[in-house]
Amino acid sequence: MNILKKAVQLKNHSGFRKYFANTSWLMAERILRMTVALFVGVYVARYLGPERFGLLSYTNSFVGLFLALATLGIESIVIRELVKSPESKNELLGSAFGLKILGTLLMWFIILFSVPLTGNDTQTNIFIAIISLAIFFQAFNVIDFNYQAEVKSKYVVPVQFIQLFLTSFTKLFLISIKAPLLWFVWVFCFDAFLLALGLVVMYLLKSGNFCQWRWKWKVARSLLRDSWPLILSGVLVSIYVNIDQVMIKHMIDEQAVGLYAIATRLSTAWYFIPIAITGSMFPAILNAKYNNSSIYHQRLQTLYDILVWMAILIAIAILYLSESIIDLLVGHEYAPAASVLSIAIIAGIFTNIGLINNKFFEAENRQIDILYRSLMGVSVNIILNIILIKKYGIYGAALATVTAQFTTSIVYTYLKKDSRILFFMFLKSFDARRIFS
Repeated sequence: MNILKKAVQLKNHSGFRKYFANTSWLMAERILRMTVALFVGVYVARYLGPERFGLLSYTNSFVGLFLALATLGIESIVIRELVKSPESKNELLGSAFGLKILGTLLMWFIILFSVPLTGNDTQTNIFIAIISLAIFFQAFNVIDFNYQAEVKSKYVVPVQFIQLFLTSFTKLFLISIKAPLLWFVWVFCFDAFLLALGLVVMYLLKSGNFCQWRWKWKVARSLLRDSWPLILSGVLVSIYVNIDQVMIKHMIDEQAVGLYAIATRLSTAWYFIPIAITGSMFPAILNAKYNNSSIYHQRLQTLYDILVWMAILIAIAILYLSESIIDLLVGHEYAPAASVLSIAIIAGIFTNIGLINNKFFEAENRQIDILYRSLMGVSVNIILNIILIKKYGIYGAALATVTAQFTTSIVYTYLKKDSRILFFMFLKSFDARRIFS
């Protein structure tokens, strides 16, 4: 009965309806993207085989090592400022856009000097250059930041639908004509261009024109001042997320990268759900932070309850079905990936916790904690990769990832006294009696 009463109260709450509608748009897009991307991605992996798919994954991961230099980790800061000061929208968007362009130029410069140090062949370096070009278009994502702050994802989702279908159709067409690997690399640029073009058109139709955007050094400095820990953290996260495949390629071979890549891709296919939930609820968490500390902590606890149990149930299902999933989706060539999938899926529990922890630190303006967590995660991951990949191959890389996620999401919050509330919220989420009472 209490659950029904709570449901009725939420249904009649205007704020809840607003955020629920926004989350519904995000969830619809993510569900469709997951379904289509999974189908098309599996089809591409089958067509390319472990070795060529491994090379494609390696080049993407290599560029990913430097991606944070272009994105700058300013998304949540820009959204926070747009929520607090909507009258400064044009200065915030213009300054954020300029910072992202400068970040992209810096990323290109560093990649240019890093590539010769890898010892890769010419083909691999060409692939890296092409994927690097695609990063330029991410600067237009500041338009999405604006609609996230206004809780109007319904404007962005149609653009993402069109992007998804056109890119997916292109990949299927390339498979049908037996296109070489190079053409699949160019799809990265095509995909990024489509999203940028769609966001620009939508902004012109719904929100005004770009001539109103203004670069202001004061605003740019403020964004960088608040986000510098996130920038450094983003660099560390980029290394953390991508270093596995780069190290596997150089320590084993491209085929091993392909096996590991398909397992990790499947193990993270559902991450769109917690990302959509936390992203849509971030403005609500911020509002509660500024107005009511009790509601603020209630909303954080609710996120823990939902995301922890979601991850546990998914992990249990995948542990039992991993071999069947790999065989059904990508075939016997990828059979060794089943064990990697069984290990990697466990990391999802700690990934969900990490998402909530980051939102807490951002709301508290404690971005430095995100930096420290990331530094801890990268250090643990690289050290364990060096040890475990040599001994256990791709299975060792998966074990390193799970251990690093546990360290950053659980151990860190327990060790820091001013973050220990997050550790106890995590423990509290296991109290089923409280959740269903």
